[in-house]
Amino acid sequence: MSTEVKVPVLGESITEATLGQWLKKPGEAVAADEPIASLETDKVAIEVPAPVAGIMGAYNVEEGATVNVGAVIASIEEGSGATAAPAAAAAAPQPVATAPAPAPVAASAENADLPLSPAVRRLVLELGIDPSKIKGTGKDGRLTKEDVIAAAKGAPTEAPSPSVATGTASVANGGRHEERVKMTRLRQTIAKRLKSAQDTAALLTTFNDVDMSAVIAARTTYKDLFEKKHGVRLGFMGFFTKAVALAARDVPSVNAQIEGDEIVYHKYLDVSVAVSAPNGLVVPVIRNADAMSFAEIEKAIGDFGAKAKAGTLTMDDMTGGTFTISNGGVFGSLMSTPIINPPQSAVLGLHRIEDRPVALNGAVVIRPMMYLALSYDHRLIDGREAVTFLKIVKEAIEDPTRLLIDL
Repeated sequence: MSTEVKVPVLGESITEATLGQWLKKPGEAVAADEPIASLETDKVAIEVPAPVAGIMGAYNVEEGATVNVGAVIASIEEGSGATAAPAAAAAAPQPVATAPAPAPVAASAENADLPLSPAVRRLVLELGIDPSKIKGTGKDGRLTKEDVIAAAKGAPTEAPSPSVATGTASVANGGRHEERVKMTRLRQTIAKRLKSAQDTAALLTTFNDVDMSAVIAARTTYKDLFEKKHGVRLGFMGFFTKAVALAARDVPSVNAQIEGDEIVYHKYLDVSVAVSAPNGLVVPVIRNADAMSFAEIEKAIGDFGAKAKAGTLTMDDMTGGTFTISNGGVFGSLMSTPIINPPQSAVLGLHRIEDRPVALNGAVVIRPMMYLALSYDHRLIDGREAVTFLKIVKEAIEDPTRLLIDL
């Protein structure tokens, strides 16, 4: 007797997804609720759990195929051990290969049974890295793209052998390589949304810089006590989120959005925080951030970062958001013009901190400075309002006492 594995409900208005990766092979034992496949939707990757315990049966669809909600993608056969596994494996049809299969790579005992996602597999081949020598930090110890990149920085890079090239690749004279890889559903959605923002909104960016001395001093003084009491590190994002909440009260249009011929003013602040995930940039939402403490904000950001890295963000994590904070500084960005996340009307871009000479009380001094960028929809937000908002953020960061006494 077998049990069908169906595509679960993916969220409001989402009817289909792409089967990104099979996590279990036909013939392997699976436990109830154990992830057996991952699906890529327009926003996040979702794991499909096994409905019952048993033996992984046949695949009904290949990796990369589009599947609808409720579609049967596999089956779980009765059984609980290796005795049933060979029979199930033999009966299960293998997915049709769309490219030459990579040569086997020896794996360590720690992650020998963990499959590589298509993106990680491509990166491993491109960088010539042995995955068996990398400790995975993803869910259940799986390798992530960040793991491979970190390993590549400390190891000599060898060109992958043509015999293990994946994807649709062509080799021209002189050893010049090209590879065509189909965009993931998430990347396609990101591309459409960003282009839609450019086509619809009247985008404009205003800049300012901020002296980070006071915030750095506060973190240096209290970071150990803060972490001991709250179990989380005191970061910069808590200060900026609080500063945004303060500024949005005086400039409510920055936290508003256009719907038809109406302006919707939000009486709450749901901050979308841009974090890096294996399949692209995602923006989980910190809800009611204006009412949260520093510790609550830092815990929420830490949880989202871990879930994004493991690929376990849910649709609820991604839904909504009235304002976005994007921190390109963690990647070394000096200055940028971020694009708003529709239907939001503004996004605050943070950048790297570096010592620069500035004039202070008639003297030139060295201060840790950061450029701030506010991109906004000029249809809703006037230039005066944007500049005022950014000025309030700057003043709050340079004098964090303002955050405590509501100035």
